Amino acid sequence: MKHISGRIYSSKIAFACIFLFSAGSACAQQKTTLPVIQQVKFKNDTTNIITFGAKGDGVSLNTQSINKAIAAVSQKGGGVVLIPGGLWLTGPIELKSNVNLHLKRDAILQFTDDFNQYKLVEGNWEGQPAWRNQSPISGNNLENIAITGTGIIDGNGGAWRMVKKDKLTESQWKKLTSSGGVVSEDGKMWYPSEKTVKGSKTKNAGVIQAGKTAADYEDIKDFLRPNLLVLTNCKKILLEGVTFQNSPAWNLHPLLCEDLTLRNLQVKNPWFAQNGDGVDVESCKNVLIEGSTFDVGDDGICIKSGRDEAGRKRGVPTENVIIRNNVVYHAHGGFVIGSEMSGGAKNIWVYDCSFIGTDIGLRFKTTRGRGGVVENIYINNINMIDIPGEAILFDMYYAAVDPVPLAGEKRETIKTVTVPVTEATPQFRNFYIKDVVANGADKAIFFRGLPEMNIKDIHLENVTIQARKGIEIIEATGIFLKNVNVITEDTNPVVQIQNGANVSVNGLKYKDGSTLLFNLTGEKTKGIKISATDVSKAKKSSNIGAEVGKNAMEISK
Repeated sequence: MKHISGRIYSSKIAFACIFLFSAGSACAQQKTTLPVIQQVKFKNDTTNIITFGAKGDGVSLNTQSINKAIAAVSQKGGGVVLIPGGLWLTGPIELKSNVNLHLKRDAILQFTDDFNQYKLVEGNWEGQPAWRNQSPISGNNLENIAITGTGIIDGNGGAWRMVKKDKLTESQWKKLTSSGGVVSEDGKMWYPSEKTVKGSKTKNAGVIQAGKTAADYEDIKDFLRPNLLVLTNCKKILLEGVTFQNSPAWNLHPLLCEDLTLRNLQVKNPWFAQNGDGVDVESCKNVLIEGSTFDVGDDGICIKSGRDEAGRKRGVPTENVIIRNNVVYHAHGGFVIGSEMSGGAKNIWVYDCSFIGTDIGLRFKTTRGRGGVVENIYINNINMIDIPGEAILFDMYYAAVDPVPLAGEKRETIKTVTVPVTEATPQFRNFYIKDVVANGADKAIFFRGLPEMNIKDIHLENVTIQARKGIEIIEATGIFLKNVNVITEDTNPVVQIQNGANVSVNGLKYKDGSTLLFNLTGEKTKGIKISATDVSKAKKSSNIGAEVGKNAMEISK
């Protein structure tokens, strides 16, 4: 697809994609047809923002000039609004239907650090209705919109973000604290202002409450950081070629959108940027993310659908998503679902992606209270190197902390209790993961479900992971591992199963001379079937806890 004189030449992206799992395995052949994502189309007319008085001198504030240009082009039936070479300082920009905002290669669109330019608006934060500062770029109830080109959009996020001392060098910390702002009483956190400090100490800061107006949140306004780009209830969207960087919070946040294409983007945030996600696709339908690079401070490519009761009440899943040919560098997770997935997520295809140095590779997270069903997820051809945490992780005890503990940080062990199943009980089921290679991880594979709602029907095939630790399966049912090769430093055990049921391991490979191959614990552990695996290469093939049934494990050739 090419951009020429403001026109987008579209092509349909529907074709049969077959994720084949070997005959005879527990994974049946999955025949799936990828969704069709409708594309944008614009008039040939191009309007330069200079004609509306904009000045690219890095000093003049161009908010009115840019917004007038966008509004004028939209009123005429649409076209291209051109941002030429220059450093264009601006306040919030509001997109309009049928407009393609196009940035030249030598154009930098930088948003002002004057917080007074950002009014408080009713928006959404982490899946709940909330007051936020107006996003640098936003659009509501629009159709046929685009941001294209090869220029840079900079959110000036350093003016907004609080920063942990542990995440900076000593010289960086000294420079930051000498610039102004406020240091916490314990000396471990820097805040841009007193309003940010107060907001950080306010429970449910910014959450919309009946009878309160924007004025009631003025004393914590600076804490309510905006996402760089927020599009809400929009249809037919294209983001292509541009660099989005340095966001106050999330970089890209499409919410309740349909027919969304992200192509060949560069999305960047400092690695220490709190809530510095790359893209968070929330309650959207028909989405394509391809050919893009992410290097951010939180999750890289993330799927969401609302949080807890608010998300369940909205009841709109993220569905029909294609994610392909992307690279994720630093991020808390390369491809992520959750934790705010209360409206559900389904029919998602992820393939031909590389994760380099992401804290976790494939990351699926939720917790009690969320509710929502995540299902029918197809992942194929993933390559990873230097993963500090787990290469593949399913965790239903997400605790809103960094995935990799900082040096000296201690975390309490999860205490397992069973609670009744309600609408607030989340579910993960029907994942198909094939052809994954990871060179370097702390742990190869980790499953941790809830005792009242196990992770269910997870299929892994042709997976090779070099890691410090092997495989851990907790409170999971219907786990199918075929041709999995784990090369681990810690071989005691290679595979830990705790309260796992109907686990099939076919063709497992592991390091010769491993101390213990399988360790089974938990009174609910049963139906463990091992086949096509040479258990004799381990010093001890299995250890079965006293509470585990005698016939829980079956080993066959």
